[in-house]
Amino acid sequence: MGAVIVDNGRVLCTQRGPGSLEGRWEFPGGKLEPGESPEDALGREIREELGCTVRVGARVVTTEHEYDFAVIVLTTFYCSLIEGEPQLSEHTDSIWLPPAELATLDWAPADAPAVHQIQSDFA
Repeated sequence: MGAVIVDNGRVLCTQRGPGSLEGRWEFPGGKLEPGESPEDALGREIREELGCTVRVGARVVTTEHEYDFAVIVLTTFYCSLIEGEPQLSEHTDSIWLPPAELATLDWAPADAPAVHQIQSDFA
């Protein structure tokens, strides 16, 4: 699950730290735990990763990408901040960008289709 957090017309983009895809940009989020709905999992992951609370809204897109280390199925959802400000704990950087500027970043391949959909939705 990935959170497309939108606030004041801008989208939160986070940069991956050391490990696979280091330095690439992504939408924050994580994995579904047993018994969780996608929305509950995304809310939990954002609390854990960014220390803030979001309202999970409409699905953006679901994509599948085969990396050399795994096949990733990523579903992204539009989210809005309802409490707190994002604080990085797992990512090395973050930036708020207008949708039209998202393509200026070097996105992880699984996240790229969401970038295109967001730009289309906000065009």
